[in-house]
Amino acid sequence: MSAAGLVEVVVHSLTSDGDRVLLVDLRPVDTGAVGTDAKLPPFEAGAHLDLHLDSPSGSVVRQYSLIGPDDDTSRYLIAVLRERDGRGGSAAVHGLAVGTRLAVSPPRNSFRLDPGAGHSVLLAGGIGVTPVVAMAERLHRQGASFELHVYSATPQTLPLARHLEGRPWRDRVVLHYSSAGDGFRGNAQSVIPRHTPGRALYVCGPLGMIASATACASAREWPRSAVHTEQFARSQAVETAGEEFTVVVASTGRELAVGPEETIAAVLRRHGIETTLACEQGLCGSCLTPVLAGIPDHRDEVQSPAERETNTLINVCCSRSLSPSLTLGI
Repeated sequence: MSAAGLVEVVVHSLTSDGDRVLLVDLRPVDTGAVGTDAKLPPFEAGAHLDLHLDSPSGSVVRQYSLIGPDDDTSRYLIAVLRERDGRGGSAAVHGLAVGTRLAVSPPRNSFRLDPGAGHSVLLAGGIGVTPVVAMAERLHRQGASFELHVYSATPQTLPLARHLEGRPWRDRVVLHYSSAGDGFRGNAQSVIPRHTPGRALYVCGPLGMIASATACASAREWPRSAVHTEQFARSQAVETAGEEFTVVVASTGRELAVGPEETIAAVLRRHGIETTLACEQGLCGSCLTPVLAGIPDHRDEVQSPAERETNTLINVCCSRSLSPSLTLGI
């Protein structure tokens, strides 16, 4: 692991598995003695990592869900969709070659499995299948009850078709194709049953699918605590501007002014205080920073309402302050 907390990995293999989907197998860079099995930092089902990449527009950091079994720390397996109108990250991944060395962050998780659930319903739309694949791996290994519904436009556009077919839990997978009239909006009530104690629902996919799923779950009497979602895009554009306030760096007592058009992260970096930034939209949680005093103006979409109410963490890439000053635990 590097001084910046990043992990060096090497691209072990690249495999096409679906329309514009590349399966990337990342292994640790073996710096130990011959015969030593190098290991990567552990992760939980539903976790993602930051991939540090070089693109034509410069260095970029992008987040990708881990799809492998979470008891296998010999490799990180990710699946990346080549975005037609992306910001450069997916194109950089699709341009990688076997043997390329990369830096990645230790995995983080904001989409965890409920360990007490008696039955889990996993719903995935498109490339949103990636985090729930790892969940299925975990649930299968535990012998837990679950079902996985995957939605795609056509069989040809289904991400990870070969990967899914090769898993030992493939009998738990139900494939739905909108081209055959089997879209989510039309069958939501058939895959989201009325809630009974002990069930948990997980949804990852386009924003419209997440909104439909949560609305259906609410109508079918699911408590919010039993419905878990993860999105790869914001529901609305992030607004980072606001009134000026002061950030206090707890370790040194320095007071830094954050102007109306500045973000906390930008001010910290300008003063030489390193901050991890990835999505810069309040989605990934990479820049979550402890709050020791003051009241944050939360503008992220990664923390739950309950987590926001504690006011103990702030996404410095987009959030601001409701109080004249914020003391950060840095």
